[in-house]
Amino acid sequence: MNSGHQHRVFGRRAQEHILILASGDKVRHMTVRPWMAALAFCFVGVFSIGYLLATSYLVLRDDLIGATMARQARMQHDYEDRIAALRAQVDRITSRQLLDQQVVEDKVDKLMEQQMALTSRHGKLDNLLDRAESSGLTEKDGAPRPSSPVQSYAPDVKDKRASLSGSGIEAIEKQLASGAPANATPDNSTLAYVPATDTVGDRADRIFSKVTLSLKDVEQDQRSRVEQLTSDAGNAANAIETVLTRFKIPMPETAARKDDDDAVGGPYVEPESNDGFNNSLAALDGALTRLEAVRSTAESLPFRNPAIGKDVTSPFGNRRDPFLGRLALHSGIDFRFSPGERIRPTAPGKVISAGWTGGYGNMVEIDHGNGISTRYGHMSEVLVKVGDTVDRDDVIGLAGSTGRSTGTHLHYEVRQDGHAVDPVYFMNAGLKLATYIK
Repeated sequence: MNSGHQHRVFGRRAQEHILILASGDKVRHMTVRPWMAALAFCFVGVFSIGYLLATSYLVLRDDLIGATMARQARMQHDYEDRIAALRAQVDRITSRQLLDQQVVEDKVDKLMEQQMALTSRHGKLDNLLDRAESSGLTEKDGAPRPSSPVQSYAPDVKDKRASLSGSGIEAIEKQLASGAPANATPDNSTLAYVPATDTVGDRADRIFSKVTLSLKDVEQDQRSRVEQLTSDAGNAANAIETVLTRFKIPMPETAARKDDDDAVGGPYVEPESNDGFNNSLAALDGALTRLEAVRSTAESLPFRNPAIGKDVTSPFGNRRDPFLGRLALHSGIDFRFSPGERIRPTAPGKVISAGWTGGYGNMVEIDHGNGISTRYGHMSEVLVKVGDTVDRDDVIGLAGSTGRSTGTHLHYEVRQDGHAVDPVYFMNAGLKLATYIK
């Protein structure tokens, strides 16, 4: 029975739901299918969810709008802060570049000043070195100076100046342009300012430091050589003065000092900078001036041999007179000459006597200043006249045997303050001065 009841229950067909709609006399019905119910349920659910969402939007709209605006404001502030930081960083980089540029310009100005100083020194050195060359100074070991003292005492002055004025600046610019440039656009991932590890100013400092050291080395080398030249000039002047003092020749600087004391003046001008190099140049100028003065005095005196390579037939001093046969003073030195051989003076001077002069025969006397004169006797012919100014290379006459003479020879005589002195003293002094005078 139970099984039959179950069969009847589960086997029974489900009844359909019918929806009846009545309106007046009209009656309508509609069978409700399961799918229709599901569709209606879905529609109601979607509508309910939409309604809830719309209601929530209307309720929360102001909060959402406010939050969005706040987020946009924060983003805008962040971007403005970032832009301000980048602008500040660009300003710092620009300021650093301007400072570096100013540093470089200052360094270049200093370099140009040093170049101008070198140029000025080069002009002064040229003049002083030319004077030193004409003064016949020698090296420390006694060897003659080179024919180009500029290379000996101012090494590569012109080359140094040329390199500073042209290729030196180009080399500096090349070195400034070399290497990695400063990072002017840093990574946007950080706003912190990190200075460049090696800026233009740093490179300029290194380059100009090297150039300055090089210039100082050149200046020190020049100064040491100028000081050595000053010492040589002083030693040469002392040696010449010693010889002149032996012959009681007044020093020219003494007269110069008296003249300076008696006649001085001029407008006031600010003194030059008390630079060590300029002081050394001034010392060299003073030493060369002193050397030129004493050298000029020595070259004007008869310190040379009037007959180089000639035999001496009769020295200075007492001897037996060849004509009288008794003792007499021979006031000069006789040199063997060939007839008609040219005779030249031993120093420049002015002719004060020319022609026949008693026992001298044809004689020429030349005044050399400082109370010293020389006589050349027994000439066959006189080629100068009184008042002529002669130099050492001029021919004043021809050798002969006029006057009290036993054969062709030259009677050479030196007189100081009117008294005859032994010419050998002057010739020996001339040997000592051979390295200082021409």
